[in-house]
Amino acid sequence: MMRAMVLTQRDHALRLQERPVPQPGPTEVRLRVQACAVCRTDLHIVDAELPVPRLPLVPGHEIVGIVEALGRDVHTLQMGDRVGVTWLGHVCGHCDFCRTQRENLCDHPVFTGHGRDGGFATHVIAEAAFCLPLRQALSMDAAHLAPLLCAGLIGWRSLRLAGEAARSIGLYGFGAAAHLMTQVARHQGREVYGFTRPGDAPAQAFARSLGAVWAGDSDEPAPVPLDAAIIFAPVGALVPLALRSVRKGGRVVCGGIHMSDIPAFPYAWLWEERQLLSVANLTREDAAGFLAFAAKHPLHVEVIRYPLESANQALDDLRAGRLQGAAVLEP
Repeated sequence: MMRAMVLTQRDHALRLQERPVPQPGPTEVRLRVQACAVCRTDLHIVDAELPVPRLPLVPGHEIVGIVEALGRDVHTLQMGDRVGVTWLGHVCGHCDFCRTQRENLCDHPVFTGHGRDGGFATHVIAEAAFCLPLRQALSMDAAHLAPLLCAGLIGWRSLRLAGEAARSIGLYGFGAAAHLMTQVARHQGREVYGFTRPGDAPAQAFARSLGAVWAGDSDEPAPVPLDAAIIFAPVGALVPLALRSVRKGGRVVCGGIHMSDIPAFPYAWLWEERQLLSVANLTREDAAGFLAFAAKHPLHVEVIRYPLESANQALDDLRAGRLQGAAVLEP
């Protein structure tokens, strides 16, 4: 038998259940979960802020696991391999987006912990083609690898959209993604300005400890004109504030899958060729690029460990803003 934390009703706490250990299909593998990080997207799913195509559902999409069963058509992985599983769990392969190397925008995707059961469990089934080999990162334990698989990847894609020319970058919402991207940006020679919940002195000190040149309240103006800003917090009211902080030609990138409504703002705040962009999902190419970068430039991954049965506590700590770094479940 396996154990899993299961969402049985929208906007309800997860329930611990025992289930038969699942068997992989022809192109799938079964993983024994070593660690699964807790993402804000998991919180949006549990809190009914995002629709889900199925219930009951096991959340979790930042999974590090060991291959312990192979489907009959799987030849790219072996028993005992350590792999990562991300939010993108399946694409159709034939829509316009898939055919033009934009699988993150696939018309018929399946997302891990959303359209299929995820990693808040002792075991999980995943498509072999969407399992990421973690051989390059064997020196890191599973708990420290897990946050790289969404917080790291979405942050990486957001940073790429901010543009290579952006030398001064504001990060709004200093959670799991921002604490990793501060380090990436510093490795790239950029200046980082961290914006936190108003009055959150510990988060601001954390940002400065990771290399941010300034950290302050999100309702403050930036101390210098920014080349770009990335908004990781799901707060639409931050969009006008970020636009006012970027210089002419600057970009504001919204890095989350869900955000509260953006309030009206004067066109003058967008004018002068400022750009407002959103990030949708990720690609396997993103994953390859980021994991290669992380292998060459080791990142400090701040984790708070929870047993599987404490998934609701981890979600509540994330909801209340009590975390500095990433929550990780360890079955």
